[in-house]
Amino acid sequence: MNLVKDSFERIIENLHDGLYFVDRDRVITYWNKAAERISGFTANEVIGTSCSDNILTHVDSEGNSLCTGMCPLAATIADEKPREAEVYMHHKDGHRIPVSIRVSTLTDTDGKILGGIELFTDISNQATNELRVKELEKLALLDNLTQLANRNYIEKEIQSRFEEKKRLNVPFGILFIDIDHFKNFNDIYGHNVGDDVLKFVSNTFVANARPFDLYGRWGGEEFIGIIRDINDKELELLGDRLRLLIENSYLISENEKLSVTISIGATLINENDTIDSLIKRADTLLYKSKAAGRNRLTIG
Repeated sequence: MNLVKDSFERIIENLHDGLYFVDRDRVITYWNKAAERISGFTANEVIGTSCSDNILTHVDSEGNSLCTGMCPLAATIADEKPREAEVYMHHKDGHRIPVSIRVSTLTDTDGKILGGIELFTDISNQATNELRVKELEKLALLDNLTQLANRNYIEKEIQSRFEEKKRLNVPFGILFIDIDHFKNFNDIYGHNVGDDVLKFVSNTFVANARPFDLYGRWGGEEFIGIIRDINDKELELLGDRLRLLIENSYLISENEKLSVTISIGATLINENDTIDSLIKRADTLLYKSKAAGRNRLTIG
């Protein structure tokens, strides 16, 4: 019996997917190695805490918090029905990563509910992004701090998209992104914390990028996303999802929860565009977002 139990424990501890157990009060009682790898939190940091205590804090695609209300795990514990969903998990470094979750109840031998089980899979394009990082490093086209493409590579990529548009008529769009009030944030918390914010914002872009899109650091707290094969409505939805994910992301610095917002200018390529005119239009739309109160997207 002990041999079977040991084998079972080894299997779940070495699953590729993250796995954790909670009791009826949603206090975490088990956290496997994949959960550590995907979330950045060690078992020692999470076991004994509630999943809403600055740990997972799942949000949906509209930025609604799930951990403080009737999240899928709580609903399953309540009605005993298994559930599946796609949500955005808070990583220890601050960014949001998309995960596919499957939840079910945890019962004893008599069928009495002891708590719940959540299995979660990282559905970000991590392998693709790691390969891209290695390629960019070879070409010296990587921003050292954020590990995103640098300005030189952004310009090359936009030129490639222009050529693709001419040859194959594949449309593309630009998201010009700026972190709101970033100078004030740096002045208050210091440049080291500011660098951590730049990293978690960048990681949110990377984790939620489609395989054929590219995000880069244009300079300072400005970023550009090059979004391939998309229409204006899809571009707006994608950009607004990123905005909501950043708004609902945070990092912990000296026991303080810190978060930022972003403003975005979004535009599609026009027939008569040049690289300069496209970027200038996206930049103008970005500043319309800022003038209108920040933490918003303007498309045009």
